[in-house]
Amino acid sequence: MFRSSPFGWTSQYLIGFFFNYGVYLPFWALWLAYLEVSASNIGLLLGLGFGVRCLANLVITPRIHKVEHLIPALRWFGLAALATCVAYIYCGGSLWALTIVTVLFNMMVGPIVPLSDALANHYAKEGHLDYGRTRLWGSIAFIAGSTVVGLAAAEFSPAVIPWVAAAGLVAALVLTVRQPTVLPVSEPGSHDAPRPALMQMLRDPKVIQFLTIIALLQGSHAAYYSFSAIYWKDVGYSEDVIGYLWSFSVVAEVAVFAISKRLFAGWSVANMFRLAAVGVMIRWGLTATMTELPVLFAAQALHGITFAAAHLATIRYIQHAQSNQMVALQALYNALPMGAFMALMTALSGWLYGLWGADIFWLMALMGVPALFMKIEDMPRRSLVQDN
Repeated sequence: MFRSSPFGWTSQYLIGFFFNYGVYLPFWALWLAYLEVSASNIGLLLGLGFGVRCLANLVITPRIHKVEHLIPALRWFGLAALATCVAYIYCGGSLWALTIVTVLFNMMVGPIVPLSDALANHYAKEGHLDYGRTRLWGSIAFIAGSTVVGLAAAEFSPAVIPWVAAAGLVAALVLTVRQPTVLPVSEPGSHDAPRPALMQMLRDPKVIQFLTIIALLQGSHAAYYSFSAIYWKDVGYSEDVIGYLWSFSVVAEVAVFAISKRLFAGWSVANMFRLAAVGVMIRWGLTATMTELPVLFAAQALHGITFAAAHLATIRYIQHAQSNQMVALQALYNALPMGAFMALMTALSGWLYGLWGADIFWLMALMGVPALFMKIEDMPRRSLVQDN
């Protein structure tokens, strides 16, 4: 009763966190617009959030490099994220207050993604769970979050958005009070190893290639994450329809995660990235040119390729590392491609959306072109740690 399997603990934490993220990612811009924040300032606030996550993942996350510390850290970060999410509600329309809370919230949320992925990855390497089938529960919760908040915002007003987001973090903390039946333990010989040196990793050309491809593929989602809800509302779709569009994209993601072990059994990491690059070019090209609902749903189905396939390729790449390197690689993944580069592209999207409108998605589509032709090699299992 008071214990949980590794699969149960990890998936339940992901359920609560990604419910919150399913509210934050698609609907925070809409909530800020409800507060009468301008499009350029929305872009800057959301870009600042990605930038803070980058800093948190460069400075805070790598310090938790021992897998034994992952579960306590996830609980504390979840509690702090909840406190700052509630603080959003009392900011009103003050840009300064929103800026301060944005910094605090993203500083707490930033490490949760790489640490939860590192925990799931560790348990997967030990044979306690299937990463894809565990991660899909986060995606299902994302669907629930975006659907619930879309219906609630349409029924009441966008003022409910931060309240719904906070509910997810409450669930994450309540669902993971129990201890896992198998606690994470470092590989023999790596328990006392110093934390990996990020700058030394960044001198490795293979790591640079890896991060660049991810930056292009995942960064292509910047305009979608920040402005698709506003764009679709401007062309006449209601909040509940927008929620369905977002939810459908994650249904495709869930489907790919569910069958990933069989679907990509014979695929190399490089070919999975190439598949994602082709999906990027097709998906954002359709989004830029058509607003008919069936076409938008077809484009959203490609999220299973543009996000899920790229993410699974990333996880497979990281699984080749030693256990004390995994958190560092997850930190770099979330700090640079998903943090710094996403912050840059989000801020740029805010400015360009005001100038170009839907044509911003053509820029997102073009990001798939270099990713399609770049080469990548698997991470060698060797030590990349600080010198004694």
